[in-house]
Amino acid sequence: MLEKKIGFIGCGNMSKAIIGGLVAGGAIKPENIWVFDRKPATNQAMQQQYGITPAQSAEEVARQADILFGAVKPNVILKVLKEVAGSLNKETLVVSIAAGVTLDALAVALGHDRKIVRVMPNTPALVNEGMTSVTPNALVTRQETDEVVAIFNSFGKAAVVDEYLIHAVVGVSGSAPAYVFMFIEAMADAAVLGGMPRAQAYQFAAQAVKGSAQMVLETGRHPGELKDMVCSPGGTTIEAVKVLEEKGFRAAVIEAISQCMAKSAALSKKP
Repeated sequence: MLEKKIGFIGCGNMSKAIIGGLVAGGAIKPENIWVFDRKPATNQAMQQQYGITPAQSAEEVARQADILFGAVKPNVILKVLKEVAGSLNKETLVVSIAAGVTLDALAVALGHDRKIVRVMPNTPALVNEGMTSVTPNALVTRQETDEVVAIFNSFGKAAVVDEYLIHAVVGVSGSAPAYVFMFIEAMADAAVLGGMPRAQAYQFAAQAVKGSAQMVLETGRHPGELKDMVCSPGGTTIEAVKVLEEKGFRAAVIEAISQCMAKSAALSKKP
């Protein structure tokens, strides 16, 4: 069990997913989680649901926390962190989940002597299947990095990633659920065209995607090898694969993610 106090400034969906994962996994005592959201009703609701400690201000959370999560919107996080910087303890680890906000920008707001970790979770965290990148600055110790990875492993998977790869993380993980949802929707539409009821079509399509992803993760086999296992000679699957190749399926996915990465890079350069 983590014998530290963890604070959250901002309590939207991602904070709720993190808190839910920590409490459900028994990683920390609920009363050692401090939460401040600008909506008082949110703080009270989190206390009733999880037994966390609601705070009266962001500064109070900053004073209490050994690990402080900055979980407000990217357009206000630097302002909020600057306001609480004076309330932080010297050894407090600050974790930012704000997309597009660099370690350098966070250091300007907090001070260049501050331990900072930048993380990029994705929405499947809400169903305990998140994938999160963890990017520490040079002042963060290996043990502290491992603690942050463990926090995000409590509701999915997490891995340490260098900051220069953050745009690739956005493309292949942060934004990726949207592409997968489109794929599931398109497959279900085809099944409906074939006469299957809509709700059942979504169930079959979604489970096929979930199961296929699990095969990649559990078998360690190359996705192409797993694809070949389904493609019988002269059969139905290879017929579908042929059409996907003709329509540029893989090229479209690569181009889409390339454009996503480029947009991520452009946004992170904005003042």
